Amino acid sequence: MTALVAVAHGSRDPRSAATVHELLDVVRALRPALDVRGSFLDLSAPRLGDVLRAVRGDGHRSAVVVPLLLGEAYHARVDVPGAVAEARLPALEVTIADVLGPDPRLESAALRRLAARGVRFGDRDLGVVLAGAGSSHAPANAAVAAIAARWAAGSGWAGVEPAFAASAAPDVPSAVARLRERGARRIAVASWFLAPGRLPDRVAALAGPEAVVAEPLGADPEVAELVLHRYAAALTGERHTRSA
Repeated sequence: MTALVAVAHGSRDPRSAATVHELLDVVRALRPALDVRGSFLDLSAPRLGDVLRAVRGDGHRSAVVVPLLLGEAYHARVDVPGAVAEARLPALEVTIADVLGPDPRLESAALRRLAARGVRFGDRDLGVVLAGAGSSHAPANAAVAAIAARWAAGSGWAGVEPAFAASAAPDVPSAVARLRERGARRIAVASWFLAPGRLPDRVAALAGPEAVVAEPLGADPEVAELVLHRYAAALTGERHTRSA
């Protein structure tokens, strides 16, 4: 069977790698017969090239690399293919799957994280910030903004604003200010991050001590299902629509 090699960005924060491994444990529980392995592009071990070499050494002839990335930005377009090419494994057929986002299952997971903090639909006093990492690749930011607009239309909240921790505008304080202008008396932050780390911590700090901040998506069952869906689609050559 073709191995599934998940690859995350990596972080110096040990909570990040721990969360990735927890997510992959859920993936394994859903597909016990599938060889599922985790890897990282940078800052954490094991690296993608090392895992691909181990997969080949264990007798696999093919692998699907599933980027644990929420958007189609630089890491997906450049770093992942580069790491696969650098591994130089002509005896292993490697297919790179689509990134996880955008997908309704990610939105469901993010909304569940909000609900776990007591956030409910229809609260007209509440403004919600949908906070992501931010990218120099404009379509990746536009996808987050599109999700925020969709939530704003159907949530019954005072408003929903996208915000980014780095590399893009608006930042979190600007998004909070916009929501206050619309009459929001309280602020909640929805996380468009897969795992804890420096950028999610920065978002929480910028939102202020009174804001309700949801946890990253983490080891959510629907996120695990999505990882398997991307794996299966890569095997059949199917690609998902990248627009939000």
